[in-house]
Amino acid sequence: MIATTPTTTTDSPPMWRGLALFVALPLGLVILWIVAGVLGALIPGQVARHDGPDLVQIGLIATPIHYDLLLPITPELQSRFGFAAADGVGITAPDAGWLLIGWGAHEFYTSAGGYSDVPLHAVWRGIVGDASVLRLEAWGQFALADLPEVQPITLTESGYAALLDRIEAEITPPRLLRAPGLTEADAFYHARTGFSALRTCNVWMGETLREAGVPLGAWLPTPQALRLSLWFWGD
Repeated sequence: MIATTPTTTTDSPPMWRGLALFVALPLGLVILWIVAGVLGALIPGQVARHDGPDLVQIGLIATPIHYDLLLPITPELQSRFGFAAADGVGITAPDAGWLLIGWGAHEFYTSAGGYSDVPLHAVWRGIVGDASVLRLEAWGQFALADLPEVQPITLTESGYAALLDRIEAEITPPRLLRAPGLTEADAFYHARTGFSALRTCNVWMGETLREAGVPLGAWLPTPQALRLSLWFWGD
């Protein structure tokens, strides 16, 4: 009797191939998402038209993952967002000069501490779909040029009014969210529209600025895409 030599089959791929696919698939989706954002920054979006001279200066303040708005605190703004003063946002303080407004995913944005403190489930909710919140914080008086991370943008009066209308519509009626703030002076409010990987905080910012008459690309999921679009479509 002759012993047979064991043979190997190639029906099942080695384990490392499965692991490589497990890693490559989400990585590929992220790369595709980033590339699509670059294309979205260069494709013209629908921009509202607001005639008249550019008179109102606002600021875009950059953070590692998104942009916030800085709006000049005026009697009109204090009237529109007067509810925030009762919640500890100092928009009526004598030295108040700017109102910071940020929009983001409920679970992610309201996680206290730095980015390393954000739980994984909050990241996952932000990808697949989450409710959204608006963050308000009053800042002091200063020139936008004094902050290198701020990009000034000048709007017409009607464009600025449209921007305020859109922000106000996000939190009408205003519902304070009982959550730890990023500072001791801010407040979160429930927002009306949803957040996902396809509609991030930067996408919302692009929508809001186009409504105010700022020419931008059609889809801006990342701060890099928004920055590119501001440069590409700017004067």
